[in-house]
Amino acid sequence: MALILSSYIFSEVGFNNIAFAQRSVGFREYIDQFDGYSLKHPQNWIQVRGAGADIFFRDPFVLDENLSVELSSPSSSNYKSVEDLGPPEEAGKKVLKQYLTEFMSTRLGVRRESNIISTSSRVADDGKLYYQVEVNIKSYANNNELAVMPQERVVRLEWNRRYMSVLGVENNRLYELRLQTPENVFVEEENDLRQVMDSFRVNKVTV
Repeated sequence: MALILSSYIFSEVGFNNIAFAQRSVGFREYIDQFDGYSLKHPQNWIQVRGAGADIFFRDPFVLDENLSVELSSPSSSNYKSVEDLGPPEEAGKKVLKQYLTEFMSTRLGVRRESNIISTSSRVADDGKLYYQVEVNIKSYANNNELAVMPQERVVRLEWNRRYMSVLGVENNRLYELRLQTPENVFVEEENDLRQVMDSFRVNKVTV
C-alpha cells in the first residue's frame, strides 16, 4: 500500500546513553491546524526540523527515542476510513513491511529480525476509528563481515527497538503517528508512551 510518504530513516547506530532515560516530566500539546492533527508529547522532547516527516520530536537524552507524524499525499490518496487498510491485523503487516523497507541496509552481514507484537482498533473520544500497531525489530551485524573464516565473523546485536504506530483517516488522507524507542527504555516509559499514542487525533481541515 502507499501507506505513508517514506520519510526520515531513523538512525541505525545504537547509542550508549539509554541509561539516561527520564521519567515523565509532563506533556505539551502540539496542534497542526493546517494539516489537521494534534498530539501530546513529553514536554522536554525537542523538535527537530528538516527530519523529513511532517513533525519530528526527539528525547534529548535518548536519541533513539522519538516520534514523528507522516501524512499521505492529498493529491494521490482518497481514504474514507482507516478500515480502507483492511482489518488491524492486515494494517499491521503493511506497517511492518514499510518499516523494514526503510531500514534496508546495503552493509554486508546485516540481519533484521522482526515481529508484530499487537494490533488493535479503538474509537476515540472524537468518535473516529484509529488503528494501533506495535512491532519489534532487532538488527544484528557481523563484527568482521569481510573475514574469510565463519568463526571470525561474530554476530552481535546492534539495536533492539519498539515501534508503535497510530493510524487515522481524515480529509481523505491517511495519518500515522510513529513512536520509536529502545526496548529497555520502553519498559521504563511505557505509560508515558501510551499516553502519547492515546492523545493522537486527526481533525477536519476547513478551507
